[in-house]
Amino acid sequence: MKALTVALVGATLLSACAAPATRISTGLQRYGLDGPRADCVGDRLQGDLSLGQLQQLGRAAAAYRKGDTDPGVLTVGDLLRVAGELKDPAIAISVGKAAAGCGVLP
Repeated sequence: MKALTVALVGATLLSACAAPATRISTGLQRYGLDGPRADCVGDRLQGDLSLGQLQQLGRAAAAYRKGDTDPGVLTVGDLLRVAGELKDPAIAISVGKAAAGCGVLP
């Protein structure tokens, strides 16, 4: 199931007034994740990660799929791989916990 997406990048570009959790959730919903699970992921990542960490994850996710035929979509497995490749282990742990806790595992 293609659930987590490059929306993490797009989410940071949405309304500057919205909380990161809201921007993440909105982006995930645009790519087909249902509202309750998207809200859950957004809330958990906002609670666990700093804005800088969220931006780092978003940039890495965008770079991961650059040049792909469908660069606007990341599978959960893709996002977990991206998070695992970052030098900040807290990001990978938070993404894994959010995916598991919100029922968005591959």
